Amino acid sequence: MSELVPGGNLALPGGAVTVRVPGPFDVSALISDDSGKVGGDGDFVFYNQPAAPGALLRGELTVDPAALRAGATRVTVAVSPAEPGTTLGRLPSPTLHVTDAAGRSLTRFAPPHPRQETVLLLAEFYRRGDRWKLRALGQGYADGLAGVARDFGVDVADDTSASEPGALDRGVRRAALAPTAGQARVSATRHRTATGPSDRSAHSSGPPAFTPSPPGPEGFLALVNSARADAGSPSATLDARLASAAREHAAAMATTGRLGVESRDGVSVYQRVTGAGYAYLTVGEHLVSGPRTPAEFVAYCLRADMPRRTLLDPAFIHTGLAHVHDGPSGDTYWTALWARPFTPDGLAGTAAAVTDLTNRERARAGLRPLAVDPLLTGAAQAHSTDMVARAFYSHTAPDGSRPWDRAAAAGSTRRSIGENIACGQRSPADVVEGWMNSPGHRANILEPGFTHIGIGFAGGGRAGTYWTQLFGA
Repeated sequence: MSELVPGGNLALPGGAVTVRVPGPFDVSALISDDSGKVGGDGDFVFYNQPAAPGALLRGELTVDPAALRAGATRVTVAVSPAEPGTTLGRLPSPTLHVTDAAGRSLTRFAPPHPRQETVLLLAEFYRRGDRWKLRALGQGYADGLAGVARDFGVDVADDTSASEPGALDRGVRRAALAPTAGQARVSATRHRTATGPSDRSAHSSGPPAFTPSPPGPEGFLALVNSARADAGSPSATLDARLASAAREHAAAMATTGRLGVESRDGVSVYQRVTGAGYAYLTVGEHLVSGPRTPAEFVAYCLRADMPRRTLLDPAFIHTGLAHVHDGPSGDTYWTALWARPFTPDGLAGTAAAVTDLTNRERARAGLRPLAVDPLLTGAAQAHSTDMVARAFYSHTAPDGSRPWDRAAAAGSTRRSIGENIACGQRSPADVVEGWMNSPGHRANILEPGFTHIGIGFAGGGRAGTYWTQLFGA
C-alpha cells in the first residue's frame, strides 16, 4: 500500500474502487467533466442523494469509472463533519483509505490537520488518456458547501437561518448546475416592528472606458462571432482588461494544477475582472483544461449545453481569452471571460426588471404590485455594494447592522421591513426564480402586507454578483 502526500498521484487498476474515511465525517462526491463543473442534479452524491451512475454512497463511497455518465472525467471526494456547525479542526484529521474491487488496500492519504475549514476536498479521481488516476488534494473551505459550490457550479439550498453557523451544510436539498457565474445562493429575512425580528432562510457603479484588445489569438474572435451570428446573438468584442484577468486566472490555475472559479490564493476570477478595472452588470466564464488551440477550445464550448449557452448569450458584448501551458501537471489551462459593462442606465434597467418580475409573481397570487421606494432602493444598493467591498454574504453586516437598521439609516420610517439577498445569479430572471423556489424568499415576495420595494445589485467579490431585495410596509 502507498502513502500519498498532497498533490501525489496513483495509477488505478481497472474496475471499481472504494473510498472510506473513518470517524465522525460525511463523505460526498462531485462528478464533473474537464471544465470542473457538475452537469446537473445527478452529479452530486451525498447522504440525501446517495447514488449516481458509477458512484454509490453506503457508508463507504464506491466509484466505478467505467460506469460514470458520458463525458465525466473527474470524481472529487469531499468530507465534512457529521455534526452540523462543527469545524474540522475540532475533529481528528480525516484519513482517506482506498481499496480495489477485491478489498485490497491501494493507498492512504492523511492531509495536514484542518483548522477552521468545514469541508475538505480529500482527493480526485481523474482520467488521463485511457487510464484513471487518483490525486491527493487536501483543499479546505471555511464556508462549507457554499465554497465548494463556487468551484463546481453546485447550487446549494437550505431551509435554515443564513446567519446560523453551518446552516448551508445542514440544509442541503439539491445540487444543480448554477448559472455560469458559478455558485448561487439566496437568503431571506424579515422584521416586523411590532413583534421583533424573525428570519426565514432558504436556498440560497459610471461606465468603464472600453479598452480594445488586438486581434484575437489564432482566430478566436472570428470563431466566436460566427457561432453567435448563427444563433442570432450580437458580435462580441475583445477587451484588454478581460484578457488580462483571464491570463492571471489561467496562470493561477496552472500553478496549482487545478481548475476553479477561486484559485488557492483565495482570489476569484470575478475579483480578477474588477481588479483589472472592468465593472460589469453581468459576467460569465469558461475554465477548461485540455484543448490545444483556440479552435479546439471553441469547439469544446459549443459541444456542451451550458458552455454553449454562455458563448452564445446575447447579454455578453465583451470577451477575453488566455491560456497557460505550465505547472506541475503539464496541462494547458484556459480561461475565457464574457461580460457586459456597468452603466447607470444598465443598473436602473436591472433593478426595474427585478421589480417587474417580482410584481408579476404577486399578480399571479392576486396581490397588489409593490411600488419602488427610493429610500429602500438606496439601502438595498448600499448593502449589495457593501457585501462586495467587505467580502461577506449575510443579512447582518460586519458592523452588526440588520436590514431594518439600514432602512432606518437611509431615512425610511416604514414599520415593517423584509429582505431577500442572493449571490451568483447572472440575471434578474435567474435571481427571482431562485427566490420563488425558496419558501422563505417566496413568503417575502408574496407578503400581502408589503407595499414598497427597493432593489440593489453589485458585481464583483468572490461570488461575482450580489443582489438585495428590500421590502417595506
